[in-house]
Amino acid sequence: MKRPNLIYVFADQLRAQSVGYLGDAKAHTPNIDKLAAESASFVNAVSVAAVCAPYRNSLFTGKYVSSTGMVINEIRAMPDPDAIGHVLTEHGYNTGYIGKWHLYGTDHTPPQQFTPKGEYRMGWDGYWAANNFNHEYFEGFYYGDTPERIKIDGYEPDAQTQMAIDFMREAKDQDAPFALALSYGTPHDPWERSNCPEEWNALFCDVDFPDPPNYADGSAEFWAEHMDREWWLREWKPFRFQYRQVYYAMTANLDWNLGRLLREVEELGLAEDTVLIFTSDHGEMFGSHGRIAKSIFYEEAVRVPFLIRQPGRIAPRESDVCLNTPDIAPTLCGLLRLPVPSSYEGMDLSTHALTGEGQEPDAALLQGMGAVYQWRDGYEWRAVRDKRRTFAIEREGRVEHLYDNVADPYQLRNIEDPALRSHYRRLLKEKMALFDDTFEACTWYGEHWVKDKVILRSTTRSL
Repeated sequence: MKRPNLIYVFADQLRAQSVGYLGDAKAHTPNIDKLAAESASFVNAVSVAAVCAPYRNSLFTGKYVSSTGMVINEIRAMPDPDAIGHVLTEHGYNTGYIGKWHLYGTDHTPPQQFTPKGEYRMGWDGYWAANNFNHEYFEGFYYGDTPERIKIDGYEPDAQTQMAIDFMREAKDQDAPFALALSYGTPHDPWERSNCPEEWNALFCDVDFPDPPNYADGSAEFWAEHMDREWWLREWKPFRFQYRQVYYAMTANLDWNLGRLLREVEELGLAEDTVLIFTSDHGEMFGSHGRIAKSIFYEEAVRVPFLIRQPGRIAPRESDVCLNTPDIAPTLCGLLRLPVPSSYEGMDLSTHALTGEGQEPDAALLQGMGAVYQWRDGYEWRAVRDKRRTFAIEREGRVEHLYDNVADPYQLRNIEDPALRSHYRRLLKEKMALFDDTFEACTWYGEHWVKDKVILRSTTRSL
């Protein structure tokens, strides 16, 4: 019997709080919302490390960030023979990868954008139309199998969607099943109106996005040293309302493109034969708790939409299972009836998508490995998030946080209950020990596993 096709669509920086089906009345996401009504929706899905490249490496390898060494952006991932792309290719899948890759970076000038065919594509050996990263969406580009840059005309997500449609049209008549990954850059900043088509900006130019109850003036020094409180007050705070408008406009365009893709799946007669997933790599803080961007354990940064659809096989339902990024690769293997490599550290949660039953994790382990793209210490943290609470410890000073995400969704009250803290402190320690996470400083990985921003060692192998 032919295995199902796979379409894995993931946005960049789309938080769960900013889609309609999860409660945002201001979001214009009719296609995402319709897909949610047709899918197994994992409402407690989180990003293991709310940073682009660490998420992607965990996604493709089924491992925790402390195991891969991809602890910051702009370093080069180590090839992994068990990566999900290899599993797909070795079992006869026709693969296609379109969009942002972000796993082949180093400090080249200009930045490294072309990923050569071979082991650094981690098994995505078929159609390739990708860059390492780009967020100037009217200046899009991609590479195939040669280092010649191919310019995209128009708006990048629109063009990438058309590439995906063209790939499906060609792949549907082949004997082999196909696996398509579509990695959008939106709604990642910059949130200038010039970076989004005006027809989508127009939907939100008069919409008010006030500060949430947990807003606080803060700093982005975890991102770059010069982005201190003065920078916040001068360079970010005055523009935050416009930024939120453009973020929602980009999300609306993303939704429209998802709708195009879904309509093509129906018209090609592929829906019942295809596992289709829609999700995001992480969220966006937008000033909550005095933070912007990501790389923190708060809900705005870690919680993401996660939808799995296959009509006739997966019944629409809402699941409260604590699905984490390392669980995705083994879950894909389960859904596609593929063997799960023994090196995967996540849990196969496919039975929850298929039947709503089966073994499930008691909590998700979240890993903040340090500064976003620099070897700087002082910003590391670890957390566990179960179906009700988030418990986190900052490495600097061992500061603890405990929040009830149900009773206190904005995470305003740090619970001081000694018994609860003891329980979650023990749970976090057990989770970290299970995956050999010794809570190292950010620079430790740079000193022990990485040379010239190329990862040469992980917990399981070395080059």
